[in-house]
Amino acid sequence: MTMKSFLGAVSLAALLGGGVTAAQAQIAIGHLADYSGGTSDVGTPYGQAVADTFAWVNKNGGVAGKQLNVDTNDYGYQVPRAIALYKKWSAPDHKVAAIMGWGTADTEALTGFLAQDKIPDISGSYAAALTDPEGTSGKAKPAPYNFFYGPSYSDAMRAELMWAAEDWKSKGKSGKPKFVHMGANHPYPNAPKAAGEAIAVELGFEVLPPLVFALTPGDYSAQCLSLKSSGANYAYLGNTAASNVSVLKACKTAGVDVQFMGNVWGMDENAAKTAGDAANGVIFPLRTAVAWGGNAPGMKTVAEISKMSDPSGKAYRPVHYIAAVCSALYLKEALDWAAKNGGATGENVAKGFYQKKDWVPAGMEGVCNASTWTEKDHRGTMKVDLYRSKISGPTDGDLNDLMAKGTIKLEKVKTVELPRKPEWFGW
Repeated sequence: MTMKSFLGAVSLAALLGGGVTAAQAQIAIGHLADYSGGTSDVGTPYGQAVADTFAWVNKNGGVAGKQLNVDTNDYGYQVPRAIALYKKWSAPDHKVAAIMGWGTADTEALTGFLAQDKIPDISGSYAAALTDPEGTSGKAKPAPYNFFYGPSYSDAMRAELMWAAEDWKSKGKSGKPKFVHMGANHPYPNAPKAAGEAIAVELGFEVLPPLVFALTPGDYSAQCLSLKSSGANYAYLGNTAASNVSVLKACKTAGVDVQFMGNVWGMDENAAKTAGDAANGVIFPLRTAVAWGGNAPGMKTVAEISKMSDPSGKAYRPVHYIAAVCSALYLKEALDWAAKNGGATGENVAKGFYQKKDWVPAGMEGVCNASTWTEKDHRGTMKVDLYRSKISGPTDGDLNDLMAKGTIKLEKVKTVELPRKPEWFGW
């Protein structure tokens, strides 16, 4: 605990009465953030939103009269650092009620420990392996304490390929469309690879050998030339936006004619601004019902939360910020339930996620998509909203202005309601 947080806890304890200790007056939350590592381009707005949301919760009374003591750490997307932090957070004298997690590799590495220590992890990883709480699918180890908001990477990829199959037919093309998976040889981009290639075959695609490129920006001219010579029609970019931007620019220069699709972290407003016209037409999923400034009652709450770190209210918040607000508020309401039903222990917090169906956090109407978690299935939703990035001019300048003028648009393409197929469970 920092001196500042320690003094804050002491002051709060004094207000609540001399018999209440600082620890009793607070609920401890661990927060893994990537502000400096390979996914920091999208990790930074997501992590900022988590911090802002919990600061806003504390400003508005906390949980059951207790303040949330959030221990935010930039772990640089490094699994060993995440494990070291987890050891601190799971120690009996410092045990947290929950963790706001981040990456796929570290989340999967911690899954067994989370179950053993009964600490829920609301992750920024949407790997399908994290959706099977009992291990009944036989495809992953049980993950009873893993949760995330939004469709899994695999389900989003299935929806994109369903759209691609329809797109191919609508254009009157003949023969088998060719599909290729692109990304780093890493647990995160690889998480949906097998599921995507399986449904691609089922839908009539010819699946090409994958093309590998690193999670960091670089010169990917060689990959683009390979993509061009392969004759691929649809390419899935499995990395986060920063390295994807490098690919999009290189492939634009190389004259590659392919329909790019990205995962949920693969495209956003900042990436569209950086890539410019190379990002035009990229298909990707959105976890929330609206983007920043969208017409929804819950955007008022998001704007209030945003002011915790931007009192001016002028900052443009990308899609990942809003999704993180939803994620953090789901945890807040699970904490609320736990506090009223035996206390905010990890075990009770996990139970709190099972108390509602078609659940939208209070004040977030029209922003967060309704979600349902059960003790047997942690796929919160099977709904996938697909969007297309549209670029209609130079993207130099302020992002607020570019979005306001419509130079950059996130255009809704289709909502896919996937069936909850047993054979898709856990992968």
